[in-house]
Amino acid sequence: MELDLVEISPTAKPPVCKIVDYQKFLFDEKKKLKKQKANASKVVVKEIRFTPNTDDHDLNFKFDHAKKFLEGGAKVKAYVFFKGRNIIFKDKGQILLLQFVEKLKDYGKLEQMPKLEGKRMIIFISPLKK
Repeated sequence: MELDLVEISPTAKPPVCKIVDYQKFLFDEKKKLKKQKANASKVVVKEIRFTPNTDDHDLNFKFDHAKKFLEGGAKVKAYVFFKGRNIIFKDKGQILLLQFVEKLKDYGKLEQMPKLEGKRMIIFISPLKK
């Protein structure tokens, strides 16, 4: 009949086996894996950029965007970009990012404290679980 003995669950006592067509069994397993991957949630990261001299109105405007992103389930990567001699205002950038996080505390939580990478000071904010 051209069927094979396939071990389904080797850890069970006694092991579970099935008599099936092995190629069809492999095809079905591949199909199941593909379906699981398609249903898996993908993490979306949205970016918001600031400069050390960002004003309050601009901060509020960007806050509204970040709030929408977090409510939609996306992570937010906020960073302060230091251009030229602005790198001397590191403390100003850090204060700006911490203010931003403080405003967003009802919508998301801070994953890591502000960290300087090259000319950028970066933070990640993940949405709160519903």
